[in-house]
This record gives sequence, structure tokens and C-alpha cells, in this order.
Amino acid sequence: MKEPAAASRPAANAPSGDPPAWATQARARLVDADAALATRFDRNEDIDTLLRDRAMAVDAIVRDAWSQCIADDAPLALFAVGGYGRGELYPQSDIDLLVLADPDAQAAQHDALARFFALLWDAGLQTGHAVRSPAECTSAARDDITVLTALSEARPLVADERDLRALLHAIDTRHVWPASDYFRAKREEQRVRQARFGDTSDNLEPNLKEGPGGLRDIQTLRWMALRVLGQRDAQGMIALGQLGADEYATLERERRALARLRFGLHLVANRREERLRFDHQKTLAARLGHVDADGTLAVEQMMQGFYRSASVVLRINDRLLQRFEEQLEGEVAPDVIDDTFELRRGYLAARDQHWPNGDTAAIFALFATWAAHPRIRGLHSQTARALAESLPTILAYADATPALRAQFLALLRGPQAVDTVARMARLGVLARWLPAFAQVSGRMQFDLFHVFTVDQHTLAVLRNIAGFASGTPDERFSIAHEVHPRLRKPELLLLAGLFHDIAKGRGGDHSELGAVDAREFGVAHGLSEADTDIIAWLVKKHLLMSVTAQKQDISDPDVIHKFAREVADRERLDLLYLLTCADIAGTSPKLWNAWKDRLLADLYTATRLALRRGLEHPVAKADRIAESRAAAQAMLADFAIDAGEAQGLFVQMPDETFLRARPDQIAWQATVVRSAKPDRVRVSARTLNAKGAAGIGALEVFVLAPDRDGLFAAIVATLDRAGLAIMQARLFDGPDGRVFDTFEVLPAEGQRSVAAEEVERRLSTALAVADLDTIKPARRNQPRHLRHFRIAPQIGFADTSDGRRTMLSLVCTDRPGLLADVTQVFRAQRLRVHDARIATFGARAEDVFQLTDERDHALDDARRDALRAALSALFDGDPR
Repeated sequence: MKEPAAASRPAANAPSGDPPAWATQARARLVDADAALATRFDRNEDIDTLLRDRAMAVDAIVRDAWSQCIADDAPLALFAVGGYGRGELYPQSDIDLLVLADPDAQAAQHDALARFFALLWDAGLQTGHAVRSPAECTSAARDDITVLTALSEARPLVADERDLRALLHAIDTRHVWPASDYFRAKREEQRVRQARFGDTSDNLEPNLKEGPGGLRDIQTLRWMALRVLGQRDAQGMIALGQLGADEYATLERERRALARLRFGLHLVANRREERLRFDHQKTLAARLGHVDADGTLAVEQMMQGFYRSASVVLRINDRLLQRFEEQLEGEVAPDVIDDTFELRRGYLAARDQHWPNGDTAAIFALFATWAAHPRIRGLHSQTARALAESLPTILAYADATPALRAQFLALLRGPQAVDTVARMARLGVLARWLPAFAQVSGRMQFDLFHVFTVDQHTLAVLRNIAGFASGTPDERFSIAHEVHPRLRKPELLLLAGLFHDIAKGRGGDHSELGAVDAREFGVAHGLSEADTDIIAWLVKKHLLMSVTAQKQDISDPDVIHKFAREVADRERLDLLYLLTCADIAGTSPKLWNAWKDRLLADLYTATRLALRRGLEHPVAKADRIAESRAAAQAMLADFAIDAGEAQGLFVQMPDETFLRARPDQIAWQATVVRSAKPDRVRVSARTLNAKGAAGIGALEVFVLAPDRDGLFAAIVATLDRAGLAIMQARLFDGPDGRVFDTFEVLPAEGQRSVAAEEVERRLSTALAVADLDTIKPARRNQPRHLRHFRIAPQIGFADTSDGRRTMLSLVCTDRPGLLADVTQVFRAQRLRVHDARIATFGARAEDVFQLTDERDHALDDARRDALRAALSALFDGDPR
């Protein structure tokens, strides 16, 4: 190897010095350099300067270490590779080095190189290294594309031009990875990587480096440009027409924004961390200068900036990948669609190079053409660029002509309406036409309930609605495919879905504010007064059905009657049901389950019957009981149980069962009563009537047992130990001293499904013990993420309408085993539980219990105060 270039020559001419002392001094130099860089970061200095200066500070230490260990005349060359080779070094990033040497030199310098690498580690530099000859570089690059990519970023540290040429020659496309092979492999690598990180940039703890729209996507474009076009900088791509100056400026802006986030994350985490975890989000937001504002937390402002940057990166990434593909495959003759548009290699393109020339109607025509040809691969990169440049010319709907508004409505009524809205959102058109949508684009909510940004959640809701309209039943939703065909104007549901969360973050009730927006939109677009009223009502009331189903007793005729009066007619009921299903399922992949599906279906069915009966004729309690008994009796005929035997079984069951339970539940429990012995515990479990992922592991558990204190707490603790979360508990006292307790359960997060037979066995065994107080809930560690979402406990008491029981409402931070611990408090206070409704919204638990004392009386003030104190002590003891 040749002598190093003068600028790269080590200070010493031969190995020398005291390695331990040098390492201590070098570590101190690095600490001082990083502290200075942190101070400069907080002064908002240019991020590229900071990254370069840290690389230079590390360069000095690396070269100095080299001089401590390697003689000047050693036939070795040292290169920085990977991100370090690019000259971009973050505070906690490791460094990658390549020593280029022939095999004989490698053997001769083995011990010296070992000392060099050890010295770097002692100095506090996490170092990845390889020692290879040019031929070995060729072989390693051929075997592993990531090696080739790292070597392509090589920067000489102690090397001359001949060394660099030798290295670049070793990895030339003539020897390894021709441009087309490299492009295809890297594109697939990107696809797999994005899928691994959820295939969306809109998760709660995004990876700034590897996630979709993150820094790795930008770097991938750089690598592809180098391999496919032979261009190391943007100016060469611009000269070739592969990158517009505006696109370059935009990409650079977002790269710097992402780089600043990553640099700051390394500082606040004080370790190599690429994922923007809850542990660091608030601290980083404060360090970046964000402050809480009305309706928007500082952390939400920071995260919105990230999501918007990632979205822009993905948009430009798509365009450039398409151009690289064209460069490799060459142009082909276009397929003409009409006078305005054509297909180029399957991508939709405008034929006029000046399109759209500031014409919003031309842009809407593009989306109409796209929707009319479902086999189109996507938007051609040049047309996508022209569209991006034309975004400022798109008028907001309030300033547009009636013809343009009609054109937009036609898109919502045409084929692929939801795909069209999603395309318009992704390409920035919807935010221009609908300025309120721009405000929620990239907006996150700092909680565990909403796992998507508002705009992505909205699109997920619209996709669910499209699924209802597809004609293919979705097994997650038991009756949605039956309800949707009855809609008079499906576009009303789409518009309600589009507007239902559009006012998030404005500091007021988003339902109320969104309804105002929806009404203004409907009036401006010439919708009829009736249709506008429906859309505004749906937006205003979009949480009504969910809250009613999950927080109230929908087996109570009064609850159904009140809900029916609010809904008022069948059309609104159909629309609200579908919007509610789509909204819940679009909030989080984990939120929709068989229990919610059945709750909403039951509420829908009961309300439909109430509307058919007429709101002036509410169902009487006696009529409800008679109807339930008759329906259950008919079902029992399938079990060879005649009317006489059925009535005999019904006599042994609580009257409340016939008022609160569904006929199929009554018939099922009657068969259990038939086979049970009066003095024995009998447990039966069955799968909830649901299919698909939402129904996996959902069970209904029925416990028929002699009543005794502590029974409920023992059941809850046993189910908790089995890894099951209780969604609802219904507890009735039978006429012969037995309890009829029903539980609807799902596997707790991260837990496996449990077979019905196993639940029966575990409960039967547990409840057979003489002392139920020996059954205790499992002890679990609090999940990491819950520490960041502490909710101040709220404990409220009220009497039931008949005054016989006390309603306890409990709002607090959810955690594994919470219900089991709460029931232990009830047991210690000698209280009886008669009903329980368990609702969880992200990290927020909202539970309601009906309680009495041991004499079945409502709780007096002293008992309430004692219970409040015991629950407060429980929550005060929760780990922070």
C-alpha cells in the first residue's frame, strides 16, 4: 500500500505511547467533543454541520489510535465505511472501519491491528471492522449486498488515491451486483423492512432510521443513484433529469428534519436508540423547543412533524424508484387512454407536458380516470411531480366553483371512491381541497388508544366502510354486510367517516366542531338539507353507539328506548351502526373484538325492534320476560327438551336472566341447570359467536354454584391466572341459593388463547377448595409503556334506580391484573358484586360495578368512604 495522503497522515511515525493512558485521554476528548456538540444542538445549529463535526472528531481519534499501533510504512489502508464513511455520525452511533490489505500484510500486521481495534473500544468507540484484500472485498460484496452498500460509502482515513481506486474497482458493477440486480434487491429489501416495521410510518413509537419514510429510505435512494446512475450527489441526478431541483430541496428539508430528531433522540436516550419510544418523546419534544398549546401537546406537535416528514419522503421515494426502474428497463410505447391521459409501463401519465397548468378540474379528472381503470399500477413519476408542484394552485372547496364541487362529489359517488380519497390524501390534494384535513394530517394523540395519526385513522375507517360495501362478508363484523345494502346514499356514510375526527386538536369538542365543518361542506357542495343534517348528526353523535354499548346495560329496555329516541329513525341507525363499527376497528388493530361486535349487533337489533314497535310503545318488563322465555323454550326443543321440562328448568333460574339475557344464553344456561347438582359447582364455557381474528379466543363462561362470599373474587383471580381478560360480568342470584354468573372473556394482551374445556377445568378445580381466600391473582410487572400514561383515579358512587344497590364507577390507568386486584379489595371490604361492566380504552380503564354489603343492602356513607380509601391505597401502590 502507498503512503497515506498528507491530510490523512498520522502524527507519529511508529507505534508508541502508553495505550491505557492514551485511551483515557481519548475517551475524555470524545466526551468533551460530544458535550460541545450537544450544546450546539440546543442552540439550533445546522444539523449537517453537527454530524460532520462529530465524524471529524472521531476521525482524529481513529487516526491517532492508528498511529499508536500501526507503523507508517505498514502496507495497510484504513477507510471509514457505512454511515461513518458518509461523514454522518450521530452521538451514539457506532463506527464501521475497513482495513484494506493483501493477505500477507494481514498476517504480518494481525497483532498490531488487534491492538488498534482494542484501543478504539477502550477509547469509547463502538467499532465494527473488517480486514480484507480487494479480492476479499469483491467476494464479500457478492455474498452480501449490505457489505457492498457499506463499501460504496468508503471514505479514506489513512489511504491514498490508489487505495481508493483499488477498493472501488473491487466492487464495480462489472464484478458484483450489476445495476439492475442491485436495484431489484434493494427495492425488495426496502419492502421487507417497511413491512417489518408495520408497513406504516404512523405507529406510536416509530423507528426514525428503519421505519417507512425514515432516514434509511433516503439513504436507499442515494445508494440506488450511485449504483444505477453512477451519481454520488444530487446535482448529477438533476443534470440527468432524474431529480427535480424542487424534489431535491424537499427531500433535503425532510432529511434534515429527521436527522435532527435522531440526533436529539441519541442525546436524551444517552445510548444508541433509533426508536422514538414513549420514554423519550416528551423529553425530546421539550429539548427541541416545543411547548403545549391549546388542544395540542408539545409531544404531539413534535410527532406530527415526524409523520409529515415521513409522508413526504415516502411520496418522493415512490417517484424515484419508478424513475430508476425506467432507467434500467428503458422507455416503452405508451398506451393511450384518451386525449388527456395515457399509460406508461402501466403508470397513469398526463400526455401534455404542461399538465395540469393550474387547473383543479384537470387534477380531479386524473383521479376519475385512475378510478375508472383499476389495473393501473400507480401514478407516473413525472405526472406525480407535476401534481406536487401544482398543489398550491388547488383551491379550497369554499373558494371553488360549483362545477368543481360537483366534480369532487362525483369522485365520492364513483368507482373506487375510498381508494380515490386515499390517493388524494397521500398526494396532498385532499388537504388543499379540505383545509381542515390538512390540520389533522400527521396529527397523533399521545395515548395508547389511538395507534394511528388522525388522517391515517380516517382512511382506515373509510377502508372499513369500503369493505362493508364490497358485497363480501367480513367475518370480523357479524351483520355489517347485511346492513350496508340498505343504505339509500352510501356517500353519506363516506362523508361522515371523512369528517368524524376532522376537528381533533382544536381545543373543543371535536364531535361538535366536526359537525359544523360537515354542515358547511354539505351546504357548499349542494347537498340537500336532509342529507346535510344526517351527515352532521352522524359526526356529532359518532361516539353515541359505542358509549351506549360499552358503558350502559343494553339489556335494560329503558336504555334501549332512550337510545332509540336519540337515533329516531332506521336510516340513522343503519348509518350510525356502520360508522361505529368502522371507527372502532380503524382505531387500533387490537381494539375490535368479538365482544364489541356482539355488543353493537345486539344494540342495533334491539333498537331496530324498538323503532319498528314505535317509540310511543316501549316494551314492558313483563312482556320482555315472556318473549325471552318463549324464544328460549323454542331453542330448547333442539335439545329434546319439551315445553314442560323447559318450564321446570326456568323456575330454577333467576327472573333477571329472562330480562337481561339473550334467548340463546337462556337456553344454554338451562341445559347447564339440567345437568347440575344443587350443591356442586358447575362451569360451562363456549366460544362467542364470532369468526376471524376479532373472535380468536373469545369465550362466554357460565358459573352455576352455591353462593358464598368471595366467589366472585376467586373466579376473577382464576381467569386472570389463565391469561383471560374479563369484558363483562353478569351476576344473578338464583331462587335456591345458587348464583348464575356469566363472564365474557378474551385473551389478555400477549396471552395465548385458552380452550373452553381448559377454562371449565381450571375454574371447577379452583372453586372446589374450601377456603376461597387462598385463591389470589398473579403478580405481574407493569408494562413499560403504561408508565407514561398515568391517569388520576376517579372513584364515584351512586344508587341504582331502585335504591337496592350501589353503583361504583371507576376510572384509572389500566394494567395487567387490575380487575383481579380490585375484586380483592371488594373481598377485603366484605362486599358483594352483582354486576360488572369492564371497558378499556388504550391505557384507560372505565369500569362500573353494582355492589352491596354482606346483607345485600346498598352501601352507606361509612362503607363508601372505606372502599374509596382502600381503592385509593391500591392505586397509590401501583408502580410508576
